[in-house]
Amino acid sequence: MTPPRVPLREATSADAESIADIHAASIRELGPAAYDDRQVRAWLSNVPPERYPLEDPDHHVVVAELEGGVEIAGFGVLDSDPDGRDDSTGEIGAVCVHPDHAREGVGRAILESLESTASDAGLETLVLTASRNAIDFYRRQGYEGVETVSLEMEAGVGLECLRMRTTLQSA
Repeated sequence: MTPPRVPLREATSADAESIADIHAASIRELGPAAYDDRQVRAWLSNVPPERYPLEDPDHHVVVAELEGGVEIAGFGVLDSDPDGRDDSTGEIGAVCVHPDHAREGVGRAILESLESTASDAGLETLVLTASRNAIDFYRRQGYEGVETVSLEMEAGVGLECLRMRTTLQSA
């Protein structure tokens, strides 16, 4: 069965609030299955609308629109020139879907779009840091675990995550 087509577009600064709302809803819904209450609260404190690099030329941010383009269902962020990485490696900063639209192909469509953009930019490898609740999604998309890390969300509160990578297919 072919998954439904998910309309994607470049995010604009007007999308910042919606992106933050989607991110927070996802953390609230999915975070408690992987982290304790204190960790979820700390994670939520890190999703203000100004956090998303919507105007940064090194970042590519896409949103998935619901039919009619009135509301967005998810977003993704690609950093094509991350600090401390070689020129052939980009970093997925996020792929996040509103819980109401999970398992509808939205996340996969966003990730495929970011991978295509990365490949078109000449990148050979993508890396990301996956929260516990996202690891299986990325594994299904061909990403391999590299190392377990702790991301500090606020003083003394970390989230155990998995750094992952994939090699992009040549065009």
